[in-house]
Amino acid sequence: MTAPDHEHHDPRAEPAPRAAGELSVRDRALLALERRSHAGPGAKERAIREELGISPVRYYQLLNALIDDERALREDPVTVNRLRRVRDAKRGRR
Repeated sequence: MTAPDHEHHDPRAEPAPRAAGELSVRDRALLALERRSHAGPGAKERAIREELGISPVRYYQLLNALIDDERALREDPVTVNRLRRVRDAKRGRR
């Protein structure tokens, strides 16, 4: 008899269904975490793992794609524009 397949699946890591023109719950959570300040080394990475259930690498992949989404710009223009400026400045130094 074989053991049942108990692959761990965290629904927070998947895009949530959304109405047309709206951000998913996960996308909103990414922006909310990015708005906060994080005290101390590793605090942000810890928050990413604990609150979103994803790795920091995956967080930054998702965030980088999200800031190009016009829905994100409408949802949180201050944060999205700040992140775009930071990204553009980093690209300019390369």
